[in-house]
Amino acid sequence: MKQKFSHGRSFAGGAGLLAVALAITGCAQTGSAEQSNAAAPSSGAPSCVIPAGDETFLPGDDVTEDDDIAVNPEQSSGYRSGMEVVEFANFGAVTANPTATLAACRTLEAGGTAADALIAAQAALGLVEPQSSGLGGGAFVLYYDASTGETTAYDGRETAPSAATPDYLRYVEAGNPSAGAPQPSTRLSGRAIGVPGTVRLFETLHEKHGAQEWGEPFKAAIRLAESGFSVGPRLSSQLASGIDNILRDEHMGSFFLTDEGTAHPVGSVITNQPYADTLRAITAGGADAFYTGDIAQNIVDSVASTSGGRTAGTLTLADLANYEVVERPAVCDNYRDIGVCSMSSPSSGGIAVSQALKILEHFALAELGPEAGAGDGGIPSADAIHLISEAERLAYSDRDAYVADADFVPLPGGSPDMLLAPDYIAQRAALIDMETSMGTAKPGEFPGWDPSGRYNSVENGTSHISVVDSFGNVAAMTTTIEAGLGSFHMSKDGFLLNNELTDFSSEPVDAAGTLIANRIEANKRPRSSMAPTILYALTEDGSHGAAIGSVGSPGGGSIIQFVIKTIVGMVDWGMDPQQAVSMANIGATNSKRTNIDAGHPIVDTPAGQAIVADLAARGHDVSVSAQGSGLGALIRTGEGRWAGGADPRREGIVLGGALPEGEGPGGEPTPGDSETPGGEGAPNAPRKPERVETDF
Repeated sequence: MKQKFSHGRSFAGGAGLLAVALAITGCAQTGSAEQSNAAAPSSGAPSCVIPAGDETFLPGDDVTEDDDIAVNPEQSSGYRSGMEVVEFANFGAVTANPTATLAACRTLEAGGTAADALIAAQAALGLVEPQSSGLGGGAFVLYYDASTGETTAYDGRETAPSAATPDYLRYVEAGNPSAGAPQPSTRLSGRAIGVPGTVRLFETLHEKHGAQEWGEPFKAAIRLAESGFSVGPRLSSQLASGIDNILRDEHMGSFFLTDEGTAHPVGSVITNQPYADTLRAITAGGADAFYTGDIAQNIVDSVASTSGGRTAGTLTLADLANYEVVERPAVCDNYRDIGVCSMSSPSSGGIAVSQALKILEHFALAELGPEAGAGDGGIPSADAIHLISEAERLAYSDRDAYVADADFVPLPGGSPDMLLAPDYIAQRAALIDMETSMGTAKPGEFPGWDPSGRYNSVENGTSHISVVDSFGNVAAMTTTIEAGLGSFHMSKDGFLLNNELTDFSSEPVDAAGTLIANRIEANKRPRSSMAPTILYALTEDGSHGAAIGSVGSPGGGSIIQFVIKTIVGMVDWGMDPQQAVSMANIGATNSKRTNIDAGHPIVDTPAGQAIVADLAARGHDVSVSAQGSGLGALIRTGEGRWAGGADPRREGIVLGGALPEGEGPGGEPTPGDSETPGGEGAPNAPRKPERVETDF
């Protein structure tokens, strides 16, 4: 099958996406986990190489600050217009930073699995994009294991300290309002810091799915930390806007600022020896080296610091030592002709994405997308934006009322099933009026389950990694320290600490006295919107077959909207992954406000303004502001063939295995053996990875 990519609506749609993603007759019916049999391109062509002199993956120096910090708390990097889909063979990765993508890709090229690549990418991100994620934060991972056909959701979310009380985020002293609030703010105090989960998540992923020796995926980050890395526009801009708070912390000030007390400018080369030492300690002693001993003590000391007038937190060595990653069932359903799995509680992302998509299945979206040939993916029609925003309002309303850490606050019926039941979804879809926005939606009603107190959380920060490996494994990881630069606390061991606990409601009850589901409690995990998502072929009976795609994004509370937009773009509007990612971000939480991405070049044109006016006439309170997404999407296009897109709003790129010699974009894929079952020893059978080493 020959498949060409273009910037019109010709990639695939509905069943078309399925056909392109599989490209092998019978794959969808068998549900077997096909993949390439080679860990590196058969042509011997170089992989994971950025062309010499090609710096188009870096945004310009005209970094613009987001004009709506409440909705888009990270700064925008501008918009890289004209990005084209990247095609690759066998293995590949996309992250929000070129260095991290390269670390992941070289790990895959050396025979590592998707798990090894996630670790390599995150280790690099914690160094070169420390404002968004790192060792002092947490993450969610969705992992498809091709050898078993199983998908697992790994919860590496931060937890509240065991001494946290209902007043922990609002009063310096429990039960004493007169003592005042944490200083200089909750976010900047030690009270914001939860027990980090990322390093223990590394250990879990490696034990379950790794092929390289423990410590191998850290080598790139160690080398860069010691030899020096270049400061990018996003980091430099974030530092410049936070100098006053950086100076509250002695370790942040000495590392992130010049001798003159200014932010390191773009292109500065800096080192981080303490970070390298931390990774070496983890290499030698495993995750326990982070959660016990000197590194753990330094985390506790940072949380307890009162320098710069900061209120101390109560995180203890026992809190760190007792942290555990939780394996959870993914939230899985179908959208039109593909399968979709995403993250479960304590993230609301998977449920909200699935709810909104199932509501949208009740509407014909295919003809409502951007005009064919629209540059940078274009902007959806007013009808499409209206439908998607209304579906999201309904999903967010249920999220706000019912979803929190399910270990503390059970979902209606004890699982996502009631929230995704076909009859319930049909009732919710019937509430959408094409002529008038509902503004603010009411949560659904479930017999025996009362909604919690109303709490509209606004999250921050974050980064995303999507990976496919030559063994057929597919992974999606969304990772965060919450707001940009986290809590402005830095361990002396070279990494920032999160402010994740501000994702809890600081108030335990609402104005009516009703308990809020996402209130803080000891050892509880704060609700998130992170939605790492994997896409699947469907078998003849409608169940999930092989994984054919991965998508996710940073963006705080707007992550749900970004992921939905991208899936709709690929499934309903036939976009390749770059078009879908580049398309104008649109959507809504449960409020009258509807967001349209001002960073997209088409929004400030007559066509874009006409769409804004149309929506306003339907009652939407349209906000045109830059949307700080960092989307990454990978889609299978044939046997051993993939395509990927990186968000033009950040610095990221897609890298992967080289296509066979003589085959460029849109080339002829090598036919697979569609007649051979995926059993043991078959040409297309999943290979179990073996332990490998690399000099990377």
